[in-house]
Amino acid sequence: MNAISLSIRSLIVLTLTLPAVGRCHAQDSVFPHKMPEQRPKIPLSSAMHRMFDYPAPRVQDNELFSQFKYTRLQGFDYHNGDGTISRRDPSRPIRVGDTYHIWYTRRQSPVPPIGWNRADEATDAIPSTDWDLSDIWHATSKDGITWQEQGIAVARPPKPAPGWRSVCTPDILVWKGKYYLYYQAFNEPSGLRGDLCPVSVSYADSPDGPWTHGGDAIIPFGKPGQWDQNATHDPHPIVYQGKIYLYYKAAYNKWPDKRDVYAVAHGLVTADDPLGPFHKHPLNPVLNSGHETTYFPFRGGVAALAIKDGNERDTMQYSPDGVNFEIASCLSLTPTAAAPFAPDMFTDTKDGRGFTWGLCHFVNAGTPQKSYSILARFDCDFSLDVDQPGFKKTGVWHKPDVYFEQGMHTLEEHPEGR
Repeated sequence: MNAISLSIRSLIVLTLTLPAVGRCHAQDSVFPHKMPEQRPKIPLSSAMHRMFDYPAPRVQDNELFSQFKYTRLQGFDYHNGDGTISRRDPSRPIRVGDTYHIWYTRRQSPVPPIGWNRADEATDAIPSTDWDLSDIWHATSKDGITWQEQGIAVARPPKPAPGWRSVCTPDILVWKGKYYLYYQAFNEPSGLRGDLCPVSVSYADSPDGPWTHGGDAIIPFGKPGQWDQNATHDPHPIVYQGKIYLYYKAAYNKWPDKRDVYAVAHGLVTADDPLGPFHKHPLNPVLNSGHETTYFPFRGGVAALAIKDGNERDTMQYSPDGVNFEIASCLSLTPTAAAPFAPDMFTDTKDGRGFTWGLCHFVNAGTPQKSYSILARFDCDFSLDVDQPGFKKTGVWHKPDVYFEQGMHTLEEHPEGR
């Protein structure tokens, strides 16, 4: 074989073994300038291939992407911010007639919380955490901004009934004309041995009550050694596929001997009756991130907002079956304990329409020595029926002080919060 023949043969081999991207350049088959609506049939990098797995390849067109705007609520007094009154963990608002109703954790104590790490010093008047020594309160509004407190909906029962220490973190279910409140029921100060807590339920014929106790520990604890062995927090029901889907959270890899290496995941139990029995899904946990539970019907499936904890924190996720979730968008300045107003939450819809507003809380309204939380409203655009381009902007700029407030000094701070 002469030198010329060898060179030609080498060129042929080199051409055949070029990476796919090299060959597509040779064929002028590269990613187009105009955004394709579907994944183009050309070789793609992992990032560009993944882009077409989202609800829309361009984030501004993604119905599960939004910015958030926040508004202070009117009508709630916090005793001049001395830490003795706190409101947190709002339920999702429901509308009955022309009135919105919410339920939430309300603590009113002679002194602010002393901290989970001093729980052994807590008394019947001294709370360990912001949600210790709390009751579940009810408030109403005509516009979602100005609220009127209606008083206690579910009070702590007498000792030793479950919840005698604190009842907190409620959420609402509307089912066949009746109303059901699910909530955490503590029998000891949070932090004493951990955050050990089951879920109870009460029901009423009207959002105004009266509320009748309907059961305790309705979400089964896991067996010893399982991820949810002693905590089932943040009960969050929707109606989906003809059943009650009750999502919940558990922090694991922690208590009682450690806290700083904790992890959080979400589980799912289902039932045909609001009072149970509830059955755990065999694929639990169904979400690997998110400090609180925020789920809602969307199109034919279920969407979930994951905030604060986990590798997939600050994401909106979507599942076509309410069980297997994938990231739908990445978010910023997400609401804590988000409670969206979604009118089709309990209608067993086959075409969930999303939402444009809800309530949340801020746990750092006070100082470390005067710790308390406040309720707030957030607005957004996760709706299939509303088009608000302002919420789809990806460039949202904040004053430098917002960032400098997160300086190195914050690494030494340990704000109270679950």
